Amino acid sequence: HVQLVESGGGSVQGGGSLTLSCKASGNTYSTNCLGWFRQVPGKEREGTATVHYNPYTGAQTSIAGSVKDRFTFSQDHGQNTVSLRMTSLKPDDTAVYYCAADPSADCSAEYWCYDDSRGDWCGTWGQGTQVTVS
Repeated sequence: HVQLVESGGGSVQGGGSLTLSCKASGNTYSTNCLGWFRQVPGKEREGTATVHYNPYTGAQTSIAGSVKDRFTFSQDHGQNTVSLRMTSLKPDDTAVYYCAADPSADCSAEYWCYDDSRGDWCGTWGQGTQVTVS
């Protein structure tokens, strides 16, 4: 079982910056994929940035095209942490941001395992941290 601890959300004015951090602990064999997602009430959860750890090719990161010019994603596999530095924030970035971990063999900002049998996304999810941009 893996635990995820998120930090760094808050409220900022447009144009401001925030950094979100997520640390995984516990059974970190379940963290082949780590990532940040965001969700606005009433809308689909949206992939923001992910990292997939491949034992042969190393860390493969992916960041959504809608934010890649403003957000910087970093990861430390040894520390099982991922961070999302968000700059030039816009009101449209307002959402609950979730950290997620999954042992899947593949993931990206556009793809995350979905468990049809449960009707839910795979893996372990953090409690979410609110980001509000006014």
